[in-house]
Amino acid sequence: MHPNQSSQLEHAVLKNYLLDHAYDEMFSGPGNLHRHCQRLLEHFTSLPMEELQRRKQAADLSFLNQGITFTVYGREEGTEKIFPYDLVPRIITAAEWQTVELGLTQRITALNLFLKDIYNEGRVLTDGIVPREMVYSCKHYRRQMVGLQVPRNVYIAVCGTDLIRLENGEFVVLEDNLRVPSGVSYMLTNRRVMKRIFPELFRSYNVRPIEQYTQLLLGTLRSLAPEGRPEPNIVLLSPGVFNSAYFEHAYLARQMGIELVEGRDLVTHDNIVYMRTTNGLRRVDVIYRRVDDDFIDPLAFRGDSILGVAGLFNAYRAGNVTLANAFGTGVADDKALYAYVPDIIRYYLTEEPILNNVETFLPTRPKEKQHVLENLDKLVVKAVGESGGYGMLIGPQSTKAQREDFARKIEANPRNYIAQPTISFSRAPCLIGDELEPRHVDLRPYVLFGDKVTIVPGGLTRVALNRGSLVVNSSQGGGSKDTWVLSE
Repeated sequence: MHPNQSSQLEHAVLKNYLLDHAYDEMFSGPGNLHRHCQRLLEHFTSLPMEELQRRKQAADLSFLNQGITFTVYGREEGTEKIFPYDLVPRIITAAEWQTVELGLTQRITALNLFLKDIYNEGRVLTDGIVPREMVYSCKHYRRQMVGLQVPRNVYIAVCGTDLIRLENGEFVVLEDNLRVPSGVSYMLTNRRVMKRIFPELFRSYNVRPIEQYTQLLLGTLRSLAPEGRPEPNIVLLSPGVFNSAYFEHAYLARQMGIELVEGRDLVTHDNIVYMRTTNGLRRVDVIYRRVDDDFIDPLAFRGDSILGVAGLFNAYRAGNVTLANAFGTGVADDKALYAYVPDIIRYYLTEEPILNNVETFLPTRPKEKQHVLENLDKLVVKAVGESGGYGMLIGPQSTKAQREDFARKIEANPRNYIAQPTISFSRAPCLIGDELEPRHVDLRPYVLFGDKVTIVPGGLTRVALNRGSLVVNSSQGGGSKDTWVLSE
């Protein structure tokens, strides 16, 4: 044990630091620190609590001044909230990160091949690896994409995959977010704030940089431009200022030096997309979209949408504009199709999955439905098309009435639900009041796919700030913290 370690472990800041069967990101057992957390704990126990609180206020003020807020829908009081931020960074070793990086590269490669296949030959369906009805009944499946050539065959340019750690410390995939993955602006601003508030701690660790993400994203989008457009005009399409992630849309557009547009700023003519400017119309070649399929073109999808651009899909089909991500990618982040991803990896790559899935029960299979209905008090049930922590039942924390309600819903529409064991996923130290306490965390790394697969080292660590909570979503009281991937 390090000479200072015993005094640190008895420090008042740790008096309520409870360990149980969940993997702990700071301690390997009672009184045993993970080696890479030594300096972290030294630093936090050496600073007076008033100083930590002062730095916490400085961080909150920085977020507020930058407008880093999110919107909570369905609340009567003010909906704009500052994104809760925890000062204690989460540290991931170089060896752990290497596994994550290899696993995510494998996963996005296989999912991209899967999307290409289901919209073209459909071999994976003919060979019975994935049931045909599972794909065709998915509300994100787009018949309009069948037989359509996608630039460079890249369906997924940007992916945010959610990982958790099991009790043995193994990273597993909780879900894939392929439609419009959000949160990357929080990853980038968390880092900037952390470097300013704890410069000496940051310098003492050899942390791999993430600041290059926006330039990597820009390069990925540029690589997907239509043929013959060597200097492509790239725009970010946002639903507008009332969207919960609008801060992120504005932030990314500014960082990449591209125009932030809404549907009303774009117009199509002869299957070419143009942007309205003060100097007249200017052709658009690549659209990084943060608008769902349903709302993006009222002629092709929802006719009542006022967020999209009439004729955009025809311009896309003609090959005159690239959209990232492609239409119809939502099939691959359907929570029921998630259960088949390990088989999809084996089928296309003839490799074993590097990152495993969480065990998943599908009520569309009679035996599994029976198991789910009999064990609702132990399982987590999720609606396949929901996100943000909505449409969920956490069995051990539910009431009898809630379980009966979910049982009826599952009986009525088994395709709409999946169930997973309630996992006590890993916890990391957080500054709660004037103490360090463990809280459950997940990790969303951001994967880019253009000429090659690129992943910035780290991601968004989301924290379930309420004691005992397993829900990390900001809409349900979660927060975030900086994620430090070490160089060695």
